[in-house]
Amino acid sequence: MFKGIFDPTKSDGWRAHRRVTEVACAVFALLALPGGAFAQGAVPPLSPTNSDAASQGASAASTSVLSLSKAISLAMEGNPEVAAATRQYEATEGQVLQGRARPNPELAYSLEDTRSQTRTQTWQLNLPLELGGKRTARTKAAEKAREQAQAELSELKATVRANVVAAYFDALTAKERLSLAKDSVSLAKSSTDTVGKRVAAGKVSPVEETKAKVAEAGVRVELAQAASEERNALTRLSALLGNKGTAFAALDGKADVLPTLPSLADLQSLVSSAPAIVRAQLEVDRRRALTELEQSKRVPDVTVSVGVQRSNETQRNVALIGLSVPLPVFDRNQGNLLEALKLEDKAREDLQAATVRLHSEVTQARERSAAIAVEVQSLEQEVLPGAKSAYDAASIGFENGKFNFLEVLDAQRTYFAAKSQYLKALAEAHRAASDVDRLLGGVTPAGQAATHN
Repeated sequence: MFKGIFDPTKSDGWRAHRRVTEVACAVFALLALPGGAFAQGAVPPLSPTNSDAASQGASAASTSVLSLSKAISLAMEGNPEVAAATRQYEATEGQVLQGRARPNPELAYSLEDTRSQTRTQTWQLNLPLELGGKRTARTKAAEKAREQAQAELSELKATVRANVVAAYFDALTAKERLSLAKDSVSLAKSSTDTVGKRVAAGKVSPVEETKAKVAEAGVRVELAQAASEERNALTRLSALLGNKGTAFAALDGKADVLPTLPSLADLQSLVSSAPAIVRAQLEVDRRRALTELEQSKRVPDVTVSVGVQRSNETQRNVALIGLSVPLPVFDRNQGNLLEALKLEDKAREDLQAATVRLHSEVTQARERSAAIAVEVQSLEQEVLPGAKSAYDAASIGFENGKFNFLEVLDAQRTYFAAKSQYLKALAEAHRAASDVDRLLGGVTPAGQAATHN
């Protein structure tokens, strides 16, 4: 399109120069427009989040490399489940305020005889007085509910943090698998070209070239699958951060660096401070407080009344002082007290069940992590070097005419299968460590290292 402008055969070169200047000015004008197409296409728009702070954090993440600690921080700010649990915790403050409230006084008015000469009017103020420690017990139960909501929030944050760690390393390993698939395609293409040259030279049968092309097509399918897995992994990670789309450019981490977990005995000693156990213990305390509240209701409240009575017939004001006490003859709150006692017993049983279950889950996660670590070590030190050496030897032998293509293809498949198994084992190792971190609430050294990585 610029051929006419720069054609030296044109006599009016100054017009060409002017047209170039106009085109350049137009391009700079488009770039300078804040709402223009170039400005909108410079950085992809971020999906909406639940808070302004999360949007600002996601915007910063889109222009920088996302580290694991930054991903955890963004998840704590923008994850919708964490936000909802935070609102639930904040709502329990209303229960505490309501529990501390005293009963309202009551203003009563009565009229006797509608005739004005003999009319009697009464104004009375009734003030209920709670006895038996009802207000204290009610406030204590509300405070325990608030502590329980805080424990649930901490447990949810530990779960989200563990899910972010697992998703982060899933994305890293998916990226490695995609790189592996690309290398496999490159090698398959090189092998196909080599076989084609040997077929053209008459050294091998054309069938070998057909097999090479079929193998290359299969590897390209694996490349497409690896690319899809990477996109899905990034999407899952982005969703945990509170975004609907990927809001970061790259990940800063190494999947082959395995987390270090304490011994099983050390992990078992941390079970008592795990979020699930703390929440179950707080449920026992809350049920105990509710039981005390129901016991306090067995003591009847007293209502003190003061007022004045005016009689038109006698033209005198009479002071009134009264006291009313319910008689607990039929309803002694025995049903509610029995229910509270049974629910308190249930909470204790739930605490014991949660402790046993958590000990079992921690043991299983620790054993799974140890087994996967052994698998990773075996693949890294024995399987991968042997498979790589066999593949290199087969490739060199094929180039020198000592091996056929099927042997090269078999060695290549063995090597890439071992590498893929190695990457899957790495992802599973990080997932097992994140399960331990989730169960114990991030108090393990692996969880703390992930947070400060």
